[in-house]
Amino acid sequence: MAAASPCDSSDSVPTNVTIKIEPDAEDGLLFGPEAVPLKRDPVVPLMSPVCGLQPLSWSQDHRLAVCTSSSLSVMELVCDIHSSKQDLTLHRTSIPLPTEAHKLRVGPSAELAQAIEKFSTHPDPSVRQEFLADRVIHPSVGVHRGIKYASWSPLGCDASGRCLLACLTLDHRLTVYNSHKRLEWNLLVDLTKKYSERLKERGYAKKDNKPPQANLLDLDELQRRFRMQTPMRMEWSSIYTIKQVQPDNTCLDVEMILLAVLMENGDLVLWKFVLPFTNGADVLFYDIIESGVARPSDLAWWEYENADRRMSGLIVGSEVGPVKIMPVSLSGVKGYFTLRHPVILWKECDEIAVENLKCVPMIHPIHKSCCSLIVASRGCYVFWCLLMISPAGLNVHNSHVAGLHSLPVVSLAVSQHGVAVYTCSIDGLIKKLTPTFTENTLIFKQEDMLRPENLSGRRMHGIAVSRNGAYVAIVSTQGMVGNFHPISRTYQVHFVTLKTPETAAALLLKSPSQNLYKLADLLDLVRWQILKNKCIPASLQEELDQKIQEADSPYLWRFKLFLVRILHQALQMPQMEHSWKPSHEESKVFIREDEEEEGENDYEDTVREEGVGGIKEEEQRAEVQAWINAVETHLMRENIKKVLGVVYLNTWLAQNISIPTCGLVDYLSKDTNDRASEVLIGHIKKKMNKQTFSERCSLCQTVLPFTDHKQATCKNGHMWLRCVLSYQACQTLTFRRCLLLDSIARLPEPEDPEWIKKILQASCTLCDSPMI
Repeated sequence: MAAASPCDSSDSVPTNVTIKIEPDAEDGLLFGPEAVPLKRDPVVPLMSPVCGLQPLSWSQDHRLAVCTSSSLSVMELVCDIHSSKQDLTLHRTSIPLPTEAHKLRVGPSAELAQAIEKFSTHPDPSVRQEFLADRVIHPSVGVHRGIKYASWSPLGCDASGRCLLACLTLDHRLTVYNSHKRLEWNLLVDLTKKYSERLKERGYAKKDNKPPQANLLDLDELQRRFRMQTPMRMEWSSIYTIKQVQPDNTCLDVEMILLAVLMENGDLVLWKFVLPFTNGADVLFYDIIESGVARPSDLAWWEYENADRRMSGLIVGSEVGPVKIMPVSLSGVKGYFTLRHPVILWKECDEIAVENLKCVPMIHPIHKSCCSLIVASRGCYVFWCLLMISPAGLNVHNSHVAGLHSLPVVSLAVSQHGVAVYTCSIDGLIKKLTPTFTENTLIFKQEDMLRPENLSGRRMHGIAVSRNGAYVAIVSTQGMVGNFHPISRTYQVHFVTLKTPETAAALLLKSPSQNLYKLADLLDLVRWQILKNKCIPASLQEELDQKIQEADSPYLWRFKLFLVRILHQALQMPQMEHSWKPSHEESKVFIREDEEEEGENDYEDTVREEGVGGIKEEEQRAEVQAWINAVETHLMRENIKKVLGVVYLNTWLAQNISIPTCGLVDYLSKDTNDRASEVLIGHIKKKMNKQTFSERCSLCQTVLPFTDHKQATCKNGHMWLRCVLSYQACQTLTFRRCLLLDSIARLPEPEDPEWIKKILQASCTLCDSPMI
């Protein structure tokens, strides 16, 4: 095992083997150095106290879940292109606690009542007190209300391509939700109830299916039946692809995801969700794994992937100290192997609980191989473990980072882009750990994270890092007001920047994901900078134009459109009150004649300057608007080519389809300098064989001309918005909109072929956000 990591190991590292993780992510900036973290407004007050194991959880679709005693509060970070305010735009919703009482079923109700009567009046004080103190078995002593834990699935699991939310309450009810049009949350399935019904059918037997020998009048059996269905933690796996045999014996690739649930007795219950998941009846029991951990505390997925070797497992932590990986068998998933035996990561029973387990996949810069970094908090320390698979087998290197905090760590978050570990403690300090590879192990550089002044002297309850590491969310108490503690303790969520706008812009330009929606937290930093300075940074604009010349990708054009739109909003910001405007306050002012003359001259100069400035701003706004139109037109033309290419490949005979092919062809023909369009138009017209199918208005049946990609207007004045994906005029009352309300898309019809439905499932052409 490796030695404990020093506080600052720069002097103790051999100079020939130390490699910092991803040096370009933080150091190789294109536009400027890293700055002090800044707090962003608004500060979000919570209606109820926070509670649970980890109060904050940030999803891949930029939603922050906050566990409170009355509801699960959800805040969605929206990078709003229609707002000129510099504050964060947060869309708030909540999931209230269920109103009905929840009771676990462990057997016949009459037998359970008899057991409760027996043990609540048991003559042995040790048995009686153990029974009466258990809130699960004997809830009459009082049931805690609130959210215990929330876990987000990866992106792309619900019908809108967004994340599912698993929610565990303090009364041990595990449910799965999805959001409907960002306005409400729908309960999809109650997994606690579903598992209870399964156990009842099996007679509350263990995995070996042997029926229990004792009944509920045996205290050990009573406790076993409760603990085998009391969830403590749940975590989502990655998305897997499996082969599904159809009725005609053809194979279809289907995506699925697993939800692992850690029970109080140490069992790991796995549920299978076929994606996109829309109906709770479709959830399937997948497997149960007996971990053998008597007092489990935390759970995390370990997923390893390197070329043709892929493995998966569940990391289980204990309240007494040990940590181990349990193998997970992925039957039907191509290329996955299963560990032969559980792997012990830490075996010492030192009575220090393992909490805040996280696992991050990484690339070892020395060995050029995949590895996994596992971190967790154990009291005041941070436990870490480096897993590497070599031809010789699985190598385990572990140790602890000591000297971080004087009091136990309450929350831990990991930024996966430019890997860094953030910890906060009861002592009010936030630390940053940056891992550095050596030949055989890891060392961590420790830094104190500078906090804004208004966050000092507050009790921290949790931290979470946004998807791309742009922000850290901190939940804390209100703190002292005027050197006095407030009468009632209130809780607030703060957002602090971890990167500068310059760093965010550099990461956006070289992003491998090529999707603006997935990078919304970084985009918001760039948006903030443009709104403050009322200009696009010259270095960013030059770099972007150069990259567009090198690689004409839609992602870069969308990024350019975003920058220009935000610049247009910055120029729309209201001006400060003019100094020459008269005041409405009644006051007497005595002015001498010479002062009157000077005042008149100043007034005329001010009016003249304001007039010239106003004209310049109007010209600038008109220039930016023309710029926006040009970029939008380019994006639309490229997408129209893509749509027409799909039409050409999927229509053998000329037929009347929902896509206005003739209008799109005429629209592309206006630009005579586009050689690719000319070739495509020639093929389309030859295939159509002089047949034309005009799009008609549903109100007056007149032809709808295709003159604008945003809307269609017939000669009688009936105006319809056009679908941004298929370009058909949306003439129904229902349609979908992108998350930024930037464009609309029509709903697929039952008679539409699969290739048209696939077109309508794409994200917005202009902003990359999903259509909901």
